[in-house]
Amino acid sequence: MTESPELTESPEPTELTEQPLDLLYSETEDDLRAAVRALLADRAGHQTLLGRIETESPYVPGLWKSLAGDIGVAGLLVPEKLGGQGASHREAAVVLEELGRAVTPLPYLTSAVVATETLLAVAGESDAAAGLLAELAGGRTVAALAVPLSTAPDAGLPTGGTVTAVADAVAADVFLVPRADGLYAVPADEATVVPQTPLDLTRPLATVTTAAGSGARLAGPDEARAAVRRGLLAGAGLLASEQLGLAEWCLEETVRYTRERHQFNRPVGSFQALKHRMAQLWLDLVGARAAARAAADALATGSADAPLLVAVAQAYCSRTAVRAAEECVQLHGGIGMTWEHPAHLALKRAKSDQIAFGSTGRHQDAIAALVGLAPPS
Repeated sequence: MTESPELTESPEPTELTEQPLDLLYSETEDDLRAAVRALLADRAGHQTLLGRIETESPYVPGLWKSLAGDIGVAGLLVPEKLGGQGASHREAAVVLEELGRAVTPLPYLTSAVVATETLLAVAGESDAAAGLLAELAGGRTVAALAVPLSTAPDAGLPTGGTVTAVADAVAADVFLVPRADGLYAVPADEATVVPQTPLDLTRPLATVTTAAGSGARLAGPDEARAAVRRGLLAGAGLLASEQLGLAEWCLEETVRYTRERHQFNRPVGSFQALKHRMAQLWLDLVGARAAARAAADALATGSADAPLLVAVAQAYCSRTAVRAAEECVQLHGGIGMTWEHPAHLALKRAKSDQIAFGSTGRHQDAIAALVGLAPPS
């Protein structure tokens, strides 16, 4: 996976506004969670995924149609007038929490969030973008932004040609390709897609090559940069919710296992050293939930603090997810190290997510720049 370019010019420092954040889940969000969790439990449980990752494609056949089209989650961020559900990033965050819990291989983050947000930024000026949004919202089309998965919201962008480490490129029907003269929609059959071998087998990566002049132009260069930044910012912010869901599953599974596993005629979870480790992880999860929900709420309300809250969420949640997955493997003992147990799926997803849309260090630098803190000398 390629490294993100160096930080560009630092934005002006900002201050938190007085508008309170809403971190609680609504009844609608709880109902959506229940529907998504039930579908994933029925169609894409961990044992199903363990069998699929050894095949050519980790995607469960028909699952995207059921989730994106039948339940309608692909269009959560798309206004009703453009064929979507007219919901917000808060509802999309709930979906991603559940996808993170199940480590589900679906192009939801890449298509229904990043690509969708990118298109929303230019839909008012481009009929082609608006038409493509309707296709994405209905789950009939999958789009992928042709940038490396590691690209941070404030990073420089590739300008067409060959791009490596594009997430979910093998599932895409169309690519959004930033070029020097603007943003283009390039059909997948006009691009060359070469699969790569990723650490996280549940999120396929590929090298995508597009020819100069191919596809339909959606926006000019200035609009394209702003649109891609908006898409990557939403991706980074809602990735925190995926990391939160993954960490929650790791803790729940570890608590369940240590209650059932006995040594010296006692549950291993009753040993004080293990209780302390799980209690600390629970505290980390409380902070991660607050950070992820704050980022989702800021994106949903269009808050000026969104870039800062997204950076905070990524800097915190990425480390929490990795630590939760590591503890899950270790506290399961020998079984946690086997291919048959799903703990390694969570660990690989957590490590992959740790550098997606910018590394922890990059987001910490962004936080410092946004609040006017000078780096250590």
